[in-house]
Amino acid sequence: MVIAVAIVLVLAMVLAGVYLWPVPRRDFEDLSARVPPEIRLSLLEFRQHYPPQRLNSEGRVWEYVALGEGPETVLFLHGMAGAYDIWWQQMEALAPDFRVLSLTYAQADSLAALADGVLAILAAEAVEVTNVVGSSLGGYLAQYLMATQPQRLRRVVLGNTFPPNEELARRNASLIRVLPWLPAWAVMRFFRRSFEQNIYPAADYSELVLAYLLEQAYGRMSKAQILGRARAVVEHFAPPDPAALGIPLLIIEADNDPLVPEKLREQLKTAYPSAQVHTLHAAGHFPYLNRPEAYTRILREFLATPV
Repeated sequence: MVIAVAIVLVLAMVLAGVYLWPVPRRDFEDLSARVPPEIRLSLLEFRQHYPPQRLNSEGRVWEYVALGEGPETVLFLHGMAGAYDIWWQQMEALAPDFRVLSLTYAQADSLAALADGVLAILAAEAVEVTNVVGSSLGGYLAQYLMATQPQRLRRVVLGNTFPPNEELARRNASLIRVLPWLPAWAVMRFFRRSFEQNIYPAADYSELVLAYLLEQAYGRMSKAQILGRARAVVEHFAPPDPAALGIPLLIIEADNDPLVPEKLREQLKTAYPSAQVHTLHAAGHFPYLNRPEAYTRILREFLATPV
């Protein structure tokens, strides 16, 4: 009996050790040896010059940066595997003409909680009305803000994203159910494999895209953040009518997006018939990283749209 109990205890300790095994940590500086030196240095210097501010709102800690002194504000909203500095190339390019803000989502598991954090940051920076550029989950959140806070938005850009739909919920239902029970290291390994096998080739084998995303999955983002973002991205809400609201809208898509299938890209354009549409060829899911000049040029042209 004593031996059996001892064996059970040992097995429990082994299983606990396996489950709680820490996520290996590697940072961008370590992962970016194959990134062109000038781009690598640019991101590292941005991080040094603009360390994120921290804002506690509703018990959640948000990180964000603010730069530029222009008369209008541009707020950047990242996707599932992003952070505030994923937009650094656009932020630096637009800062001479705009006030630019970018944030990292705190651990929040609903669109309402994400929106509350966005509004808290806007309040902290005394921003009443802003332009919004959102990609993937960020584009979904931008649609939610249009539906719930239209008076706060001047223009909206929806990049590599999708409208409210049932397909993503069906696709991700099993993942969302099992994700809380998986060890963090296994979750991050799954994401790293996906980045290498799916995202990297679609981005024309951009070393920047791969290095940035791998850093996220080597411990920069947490399992709790991923779970919250996964839950938010499958929430349903009634799509807004930007034309009726007087909000100019731009859709930026890629014709080989590995995460947003053509069906959902077409649904997005159908949901917002008043939107301008710009389709990038073979640019993948993160064109603002691997096609920064073209992406910024598209943004500049749209941000000149009269309101």
